[in-house]
Amino acid sequence: MNSSAASRRQLTLEPHDTRRLSELCGQFHEHIKLIEQHLGVTIHSRGNGFRVEGPASAVNSAVNVLETLYAETGSRDHLDSEAVHLLLATLEEASPLHEAPDGDAGMLTRRGAVKPRGANQKNYIKALLGNDISFGVGPAGTGKTYLAVAAAVHLLEKDEIRRIMLVRPAVEAGEKLGFLPGDLSEKINPYLRPLYDALYEMLGFERVAKLIEKQVIEIAPLAYMRGRTLNNAFIILDEGQNTTPEQMKMFLTRLGFGSKAVITGDPTQVDLPRGQESGLAHALNVLSDVKGIHITRFTSRDVVRHRLVQVIVEAYEAFDARQPAKKTGKRAATDNSINIDSDSEAE
Repeated sequence: MNSSAASRRQLTLEPHDTRRLSELCGQFHEHIKLIEQHLGVTIHSRGNGFRVEGPASAVNSAVNVLETLYAETGSRDHLDSEAVHLLLATLEEASPLHEAPDGDAGMLTRRGAVKPRGANQKNYIKALLGNDISFGVGPAGTGKTYLAVAAAVHLLEKDEIRRIMLVRPAVEAGEKLGFLPGDLSEKINPYLRPLYDALYEMLGFERVAKLIEKQVIEIAPLAYMRGRTLNNAFIILDEGQNTTPEQMKMFLTRLGFGSKAVITGDPTQVDLPRGQESGLAHALNVLSDVKGIHITRFTSRDVVRHRLVQVIVEAYEAFDARQPAKKTGKRAATDNSINIDSDSEAE
């Protein structure tokens, strides 16, 4: 029987546990529907018995997913759709999700441990902790910014750094927002909302407010970094694709003793004036042979948001690949990961 021939398999999940079965199926069977849509199979369930129908290879994959997810329900109280999506994504790369990245790849925050989802995120975390300068490049939803904030909080809690610096170029995403009222912090807040949200989740609202008041956490637009030298700090430059080459050079040369810098960005979403080269793309070319700098390139396979986000990213990548090359300094988001300093290890 070839892999496209129709097949049917029966599966009984043991032990019979109502709570675990409910978590496996999800509310309104959302997890089962996600597996069906992704693999092109039909799944019927009754109690702890499942019948899977479809192409032979897809049926085997679906059975593997059901067994893996059911095993996950034994060690966790709640199974969310994100875990289902990630397992399906890693299944295609023959990198099972339950081969969990552990050990020193995880990071501890006040609200619990943050662990990578997949091999690329694991390498990214090692780079964040083991290199003084790291780049996280790729599409939205791949965890670039969230994991950078988690690394900063992790090192702050361990007293390995004294402050966290959040920096972002104040470039509007294709819109003219006009005059923004308030002081400097209030003006830049809308641009830094993703960073704030990650901090609140890891430290809690009150502690973040206190750390900002004490300037342990500092927020600044990129233009205000000129002339500063930052020691014992973890500096995150978000939306790095919206810097100019001059701004990127200025930022990278702010690094002081005992500090780490992380630059995140998506080269396909540049909001600079037409014809202006992106500082992120320029830096990736200039620094390609510099030891001690790690570049992680994420792809649509690494997206950890709604299933359609990955499909949308892939559709845009396919469309852009069909267009004539433009001299904008952009680089394709589908490049493979580049580890400039392959000998670097996480601390």
